[in-house]
Amino acid sequence: MKHFVFIVLAMLTSVASVAASLSFSGNSLPVWSEKGSAISGLDEIYVVEKTDGVSASITLPTPTSTATVAVWGNQGAAYAVPAEASDISRDGSSLTINRINGDTGYTITIDDRPVYFWIVDYSAHTYESHSITPSAEQECGRAFLDFSGNAAPITYHAINARSLTLSRELELSYTTLQFDENAFTYISSESTDTFESIGSTINITAPLCDTYFTLSGDRFLRFWNRETETTSPLYTTTSVDTRAKAVQDGEKPDNQLNVDTDGLGGSAPFDITFSAVVTDAAIFHEWQFANDAEFQDITIRNPELTITRTFQEMGTTYARFVAANSDGTCSAESEVFKVFVGESFLRCPNAFSPGSSEGSNDEWRVSYKSIVSFECYIFNQWGVKVAEFHDPALGWDGRYNGKPAPAGVYYYVIKAVGSDNKKYNLSGDINIVRYTGE
Repeated sequence: MKHFVFIVLAMLTSVASVAASLSFSGNSLPVWSEKGSAISGLDEIYVVEKTDGVSASITLPTPTSTATVAVWGNQGAAYAVPAEASDISRDGSSLTINRINGDTGYTITIDDRPVYFWIVDYSAHTYESHSITPSAEQECGRAFLDFSGNAAPITYHAINARSLTLSRELELSYTTLQFDENAFTYISSESTDTFESIGSTINITAPLCDTYFTLSGDRFLRFWNRETETTSPLYTTTSVDTRAKAVQDGEKPDNQLNVDTDGLGGSAPFDITFSAVVTDAAIFHEWQFANDAEFQDITIRNPELTITRTFQEMGTTYARFVAANSDGTCSAESEVFKVFVGESFLRCPNAFSPGSSEGSNDEWRVSYKSIVSFECYIFNQWGVKVAEFHDPALGWDGRYNGKPAPAGVYYYVIKAVGSDNKKYNLSGDINIVRYTGE
């Protein structure tokens, strides 16, 4: 077991010893580098500002280590050819490539174990930005900018010849609008899109407000503190966005029965406040109410951002908010709100016991749902009216002229209309029982 551990450690040490990197001389600016990915098979990728007159060195594990250098291109490491002997020098544990080539792969084999590098000559790919201008043709939801300059892809090759791209990390900054759900409004927000490379046109999600675009880059110039910026003329947005909400007002009275619904609504009448917000380009906007989910039968149109509507007719209503820019080329609509009004119901109790047990059956009230018109009159046995109310949520507390009414039989007369236009003409007895007052 001890011998096995020793062998494993020796192998790990050997592997680690060839996990080398290059150091450069003759360069005026620092060399940018990153580890190669598993896809590339490269140990390291380097970007040199200009390879003319630049050499690269690697430190070998020991002065007696063997080392060879081979170069390759887009055909991959399998087609590597030995480097010119005159281009290689060695001093003890240091191996130097005296004249490096840009956009070239290098295989350095150390003690029979290869390490792979790719070197980019940035001077052959220099980022240049002359102008960015909003394109003459725009699409709803997309913004197009015409780009003049050079931001072409920087390609390199994996050891298996696969073509890969080294991102320039170009940054396009601009202002747009973001929806703030808590504040229920759109707020100005700075946004940045990043691009690996750019051709003649930049295509992004359209900002929701007028803005200037600033293109900066690239990552290599940024690394060398030589980043450049180009700003566009003012972009005028045509894209539209909207958000909406619906809030049902009030609380359900205790004597109002439940109505099954999977959305807004229930027992009529009730009020719902519909509110919407829009982005800058939304010139036309309206709330639409329809009897069908497809909005083929729109019954009400209202241009206000906020409206309150009373619902009192049985059935289902669909509501949405729509917005569009000045010429109607861009539009947006909210979610659809479904409002249901149930059928009516009305039932009257025939007894109650005010004062007997506080909070329990001490008020005479009807049970109802979707009653939109209501009149109730209560009389004593001599025909004297002792109570009157016009809201089914209200009731009679058993008092007359501010004093407890005597126990006995009273009479109610009710006229009501339901959401389904059902007419109620009800009358009957009310018994005050177990009364403990005067």
